[in-house]
Amino acid sequence: MSGAPTSTPTRAAAHRLVAPAAALSITLASVWWAFPQGLTAWRSAAIVAAWAGTALLVASLLLMVREAHLARLLGGLELSYRWHHRCGVIAYLLLLCHPLALALDGWAEAPHLAWQTLDPRAQSWPLWLGWAGLLLLMLGLATTFAVHLPYRRWRSFHFVLGGGVVLGLAHVYALLGNERLLVAFLLVAALALGWRLLASDLGLAAHPYRVTQVEKPAAGMIEASLAPCAAALAATPGQFVLAAFGDGASYHGCGEYHPFTVSGTDRQGRLRVCIKALGPCSQRLQDVEAGVLVRLEGPFGSFLDDLGCAPQLWVAGGIGITPFIAQLRAQGCRQATTLIYLYRQASNAAFLEELAAVAREDPLFELLADASGEALPDVDRLLASVSRLGERQVHLCGPQALLAAFTTALRQRGVAAAAIHFESFDFR
Repeated sequence: MSGAPTSTPTRAAAHRLVAPAAALSITLASVWWAFPQGLTAWRSAAIVAAWAGTALLVASLLLMVREAHLARLLGGLELSYRWHHRCGVIAYLLLLCHPLALALDGWAEAPHLAWQTLDPRAQSWPLWLGWAGLLLLMLGLATTFAVHLPYRRWRSFHFVLGGGVVLGLAHVYALLGNERLLVAFLLVAALALGWRLLASDLGLAAHPYRVTQVEKPAAGMIEASLAPCAAALAATPGQFVLAAFGDGASYHGCGEYHPFTVSGTDRQGRLRVCIKALGPCSQRLQDVEAGVLVRLEGPFGSFLDDLGCAPQLWVAGGIGITPFIAQLRAQGCRQATTLIYLYRQASNAAFLEELAAVAREDPLFELLADASGEALPDVDRLLASVSRLGERQVHLCGPQALLAAFTTALRQRGVAAAAIHFESFDFR
């Protein structure tokens, strides 16, 4: 899959609580440790808001660390990033309450003191650091809501958030000095930012692979075969990797890490990834050639980790066929499986001949292929063709509108929410 794979595993509910529980624990422990005594109500509220916001900022930094084992512990990379964003937003609001509460404390004494508290011109340089940190956080957070912002520009603005965190911590350090809790926060922030910059963004922890073959399974799509140059990743069907393609003899890579779902694996550690031309980088990758060096991070995701023994219904829209073809190539079907494969037209249908061959040879596998054009397919007609629908575990992968249509229809037909697993395309 090219673009943005995000999985929602339903068999790891406990892991989904780890990220919010960790953030809440860090915040409550910080507030308990630094809770003020003998101060006015507004000044106490200002201090509590400052420490709670700082703790959530540090938690947000930890949740942006891109490491496969940590991501699995936290319920998946997409879930970690979601809580990273939520913690950042709540932290900003709490830190914004800090100067406002101080101003209200000054207002109780004299109105002009409230204005002096909020006027940066009347402050010393440690307080300027705090205001600068808030401004950078506001700028960085604003861009995270700009869903149509080009990825490179969004990524550049996102680094502003790191600058806001650094200035905010510097503000507290200038006021409090070597406070033990603050020193711990500084250390954690430095480690998280350092890992993300050096190990992830610069690729020092990435695994080197090399492109050995490039095929074109459909229009506007390639499948690249990758061989490890050193230790191989232990990827399984349903997972994705973050890949940065380098330069070749006549190919110039974009050098950025983008998520691509694994479309094939073997025992020698070789991988195949399917890439659809969805953006500037993936369009350039349509011309990638054998011999290009690729740096891989991961693997991430748990979409098809545990298929169980129940009959299966798979629904794939377009490039969403990728995890299912990987599963069929790796293990075939161990239970009755129906695949509904939707595509615009035959030229866009990747692996259609391979899937048809599996359906002819494997009595457990049924293929329902449908060219739906630009409109949404007739979901009712397609589901009516599936036997024993209420007994099946359902896995969906495709565009968001398609997932929503099938999820609604499945729930209306009595399929339990816990039996519906999905993978979508909204990942940065």
